[in-house]
Amino acid sequence: MHKHLHYVFLLFLLSAQLPAQLPETDLPRYLSEWEKSNYHKLAPGEVLESGFTAPPSVPVRTMAEWEELQALVITWRSQPAILTEIVRAAQQECRVIICCNDQATVSLAQSTLNSAGVNVNSNVTFLVVPNNSIWVRDYGPNCVYGNNVDSLYFVDWKYNRLTRPKDDTLPNSIALHLGVPLYTTTLAPDDLVNTGGNFMSDGMGTAFASDLILSENEPGNEYNVSAKTEAEIDNIFFDYMGINRYIKMGKLPYDGIHHIDMHMKLLDEETLLVGQYPDGVADGPQIEANIQYVLSQFQSSFGTPYKVIRIPMPPQSGYYPDNGGDYRTYANAVFVNKTVLVPFYQEQYDTTAQRIWEESLPGYKIVGIDCNAIIPSLGAIHCITKEIGVDDPLRIVHKPVELVFVGPNDPWKCPIVADVQHRSGIASVTVKYRRETETEWQTLALTQVANPDSAFFWTGEIPDQSSYYGKMLYYIDAEANSGKSLTRPMPGPEGPWDFPVILDVSATHEAQDVQLLDIYPNPARAITLIPVSVSAKTKGSIHIFNALGQQLGTIFQGEFPAGQSNYFIDAARYAPGTYFVELKTSGSSVLKKLLVR
Repeated sequence: MHKHLHYVFLLFLLSAQLPAQLPETDLPRYLSEWEKSNYHKLAPGEVLESGFTAPPSVPVRTMAEWEELQALVITWRSQPAILTEIVRAAQQECRVIICCNDQATVSLAQSTLNSAGVNVNSNVTFLVVPNNSIWVRDYGPNCVYGNNVDSLYFVDWKYNRLTRPKDDTLPNSIALHLGVPLYTTTLAPDDLVNTGGNFMSDGMGTAFASDLILSENEPGNEYNVSAKTEAEIDNIFFDYMGINRYIKMGKLPYDGIHHIDMHMKLLDEETLLVGQYPDGVADGPQIEANIQYVLSQFQSSFGTPYKVIRIPMPPQSGYYPDNGGDYRTYANAVFVNKTVLVPFYQEQYDTTAQRIWEESLPGYKIVGIDCNAIIPSLGAIHCITKEIGVDDPLRIVHKPVELVFVGPNDPWKCPIVADVQHRSGIASVTVKYRRETETEWQTLALTQVANPDSAFFWTGEIPDQSSYYGKMLYYIDAEANSGKSLTRPMPGPEGPWDFPVILDVSATHEAQDVQLLDIYPNPARAITLIPVSVSAKTKGSIHIFNALGQQLGTIFQGEFPAGQSNYFIDAARYAPGTYFVELKTSGSSVLKKLLVR
């Protein structure tokens, strides 16, 4: 294990040296009018950064936000009602570190929390540390791990608010409090400006951002950092954070801060939750263009197409940002172990958002917090929280099973592969599985792959389920040699993965009373015929699935007439690739493959 190195933290506060004093007010996430008028009167670069100014000496991996947390950091400056509800929910999952400018603020925060019935003696720590604003997401420390799961390190970029020098020292304070080595991008050629709201990582080396990261470090930038090309920026992220693929999207016209956390959220390694406006409204067209760019140019770290879940961007009194409405978003949420904190605004829209979050993350506790008071400042829950990963992560990476096809005479097969790591080594990895129709979980012990190049991989196969065709549920349970244990998904039995098992009888359809005849043309490019033949009229449906088993749409649902009937789709609506058409009746399910070119 990489040992913690000794180093000295130097905190230099600028407030007494500045030619103009930053007002102690409720600062927005964007630059206030006072800051704009005083921006170039300030003396940037006079905060001497502490920690290491060279990258870590071992390979590092940036933590994904859904990984296990030891703490959640907030700064207590404004919005006490929102912060109170964050503390109430988060303290059930991990420690909450509340950063306060002075002891008077500590007393105020304690009084506010106590009055609201929040126990400040349970999983709550108060720190007196300098800060200027509530937006800790943007200036707080970023968690990386040496050698994937070895030592926890912090990485601190230069903050893009020169008028908020105290904020830029907070990572030093948190690192000192927790005893975590701090690496900073402050000295040329590695000096780099970035903000946490414009950065998301999948924990496997892929990160997302808007191209704000490029413009803030370009020639002539106002932050006094050396000019960099995109390739040079990518190299810094690789050296300091282990990011080997940095996906950048266009800025949004109505999002004044251009942070992707205002409209997008990674739910796991291959799922994007994306804010959606009505057609042609506000940032809807640019968001859609960005997502289509990602889907067409990139695959997930598993080598699979990204899944996209749409969630509405709700209006304010019927108005969207292009007509003066607030930039309301449900994507600006934060994982706190088995709980997700989501901004809420208005019940008629919140109920839809709650349903989408719950369906997207089964088993997680979805907690809505009223953010009407803070959203006019262009931020919500994600913006005012910062996660701190555990010191000893037990990492489980697994590409969930999407779909199992079983032929009428074939054995039922479902291989499972998982990458499981802990610095003490792994004692056991098991898969808990059951049929949807059952209640008892069965156990499958995985075996570590002998190949030294795959030392962390564990494999096995869910045993033959005879003639079961339906939904299977499963999750992975791992235990380290140290005794630490964890499940993935983290909620375990309350929120397992699931996949359908479908009988593929396409090769023997001639003997069936219900037949899905040959689809043509196949491969398809435009209008495509799906012929169905039944011996007697019967009720049923036709659905289309992608290669991952996700249902994309219903082609027909109702009563099929006796004999042959024809149904149509426009293949041009679908991206090139492999699809499956399913004909389903009460007594059978027939599947055919469709190629779209």
